[in-house]
Amino acid sequence: MALMKFRPDNFTLMLVATVLLASFLPATGQVASAFETLTTAAVALLFFLHGAKLSRQAILAGIMHWRLHLFIVGSTFVVFPFLGWALKPLLTPLVSPELYVGVMFLCVLPSTVQSSIAFVSMARGNIPAAICSASASTLLGVFITPLLVSVFVTAHGASGSFVDAVVKILLQLMLPFAVGHLLQRWVGPFIKKHGKLTKVVDQGSILLVVYTAFSAAVVQGIWRQVSLSTLVGLLVVSAIILALALFLTTFLSRRLGFSKEDEITAVFCGSKKSLVSGVPMAKVLFASSTVGMMVLPLMLFHQMQLMVCGVLAAKYAKRAQQLEGDKALGTAAAGK
Repeated sequence: MALMKFRPDNFTLMLVATVLLASFLPATGQVASAFETLTTAAVALLFFLHGAKLSRQAILAGIMHWRLHLFIVGSTFVVFPFLGWALKPLLTPLVSPELYVGVMFLCVLPSTVQSSIAFVSMARGNIPAAICSASASTLLGVFITPLLVSVFVTAHGASGSFVDAVVKILLQLMLPFAVGHLLQRWVGPFIKKHGKLTKVVDQGSILLVVYTAFSAAVVQGIWRQVSLSTLVGLLVVSAIILALALFLTTFLSRRLGFSKEDEITAVFCGSKKSLVSGVPMAKVLFASSTVGMMVLPLMLFHQMQLMVCGVLAAKYAKRAQQLEGDKALGTAAAGK
């Protein structure tokens, strides 16, 4: 049963299959150009749907908890990049210098939205605050991630300046998001009724980006640069960064006196990185030949964070159930 908790989910298996497909049948020439166009359209549709699904009421419900939100934003955009930078001398020998640039890109990405909220809900944390923080992280990432890329990653394949990067993200990602949000009154009910549509577009757009990215990377010889030992080293690097992020968010949230519900929200929103935002951002920020190397660390980290946080959320939920049971027994005893 313990092993089942760590079984890769279906989407991870699809990611692996997509990488294998791109490795043996990469898109080239006009086919690659067609996939690029299709991918751009799919990503725009993805952000349109997310904009239409975002609830203003839910965001307003959690927005007043500013200390918690600042903590999560600080963890996402300050602690993570600091860890990536500070650990570079120790961890670079485990992977290639080029691949560690992908690790740094992982460190400057915003937090997840769906999985963070799902884990907070499962662990019985502060759900309105989680919705607010995770959504704010995605929106802030439009501006902060390109800035951090220009500071930490600009010498390693980033294309264009900070201003160019922000403009590209605004046009390709945030414009569809804003249009979707403006049309929420009319489109939102349909999307909520057909929830699987967003999931299909979520996963489909990421698979398209991964296929086009790895097709270009395979043509450039990525598998001559990334050996099995390098992949193992990358797993170790991801595990170290994730473990430190979980430890620091837990330790600091307790030191700051957050309630258990807020601690849960801080841990799950402040220790995770978004594959949904990261893959399209990599496509916008980096040259096509380097995107595969940029997203490989993110793909491994994504699966690792899901497995570890799933186990952690179950432990939080079990502890909450025990406390509720103890309170119920205490109330019953007092009644006697």
